[in-house]
Amino acid sequence: MAVKLRLMRMGAKKRPSYRIVATDSRRPRDGKYLELIGTYNPIALDNQVKVDEEKALKWLNTGAIPSDTVRNILSKEGIMKKFADSKVKKDK
Repeated sequence: MAVKLRLMRMGAKKRPSYRIVATDSRRPRDGKYLELIGTYNPIALDNQVKVDEEKALKWLNTGAIPSDTVRNILSKEGIMKKFADSKVKKDK
């Protein structure tokens, strides 16, 4: 099973908000997911992002592939840097 970290659209028409979820890559965008990792609200003035760092790192370490947008969000939150640092420590 190929697991991806991607956005799941929520909210009303023309007022989107998103959940960051871990899901099987073959499932539809708004379908069933394995675990909720965080939320993202692009409408808010400060682009509100809430991410559970432990869950995100757990899924990244087990091989989940983030979508481009989720990768950007995780990079801004500093989670991708921690993931890269943990991979370097494992290699040593």
